[in-house]
Amino acid sequence: MTENDLGERIGALLFYAKRVIATQLNKEDSMSKHTDYEKRTEELILPILDEMGFELYDVEYVKEGADYYLRAYIDKDGGITIDDCVDVSRRMNELLDNEPSIGDNEGYIFEVSSPGLGRVLKKDKHLEKSIGQDVDIKTYKPINGAKEFTGCLTAFDKDTITVTFDDGVESFNRADIAQIRLSIDI
Repeated sequence: MTENDLGERIGALLFYAKRVIATQLNKEDSMSKHTDYEKRTEELILPILDEMGFELYDVEYVKEGADYYLRAYIDKDGGITIDDCVDVSRRMNELLDNEPSIGDNEGYIFEVSSPGLGRVLKKDKHLEKSIGQDVDIKTYKPINGAKEFTGCLTAFDKDTITVTFDDGVESFNRADIAQIRLSIDI
């Protein structure tokens, strides 16, 4: 290998490394923007929900296919109706139409929904309300040969989630959990 060949290979590796770093920075910037949109949406919607006696369950800003979606999940004792979602959506649309900081030039579809019966448990407040209920857990990698578990949520802390099964108790590291949601009996 000549010195010139070595120089070309090093140059190619540096170019590749720069592209990887730039891609990662763009992903982080995009994630940061999405988090900002979600936080701003929470700030706008909370007074509306407080006035209507509803709870904000979650807000997400996601890309699905070619479209971006800004979703607000709302809840109340006794459950949310379609009319509740429509009322919140109408009030929020008035505010969002005058809020240029959300979505920038991407454009988005705004949706208001109930979190549903098989709701995803993302936050500690969701876990707290679900203690004693059956949950479905999906892990990133197999644990004792399985990636899916169903049991009763019995405890959690900042690092672990504890579930009771018919044959014992298992504590899962939060970092190993891809998703945890309320179990639906069909």
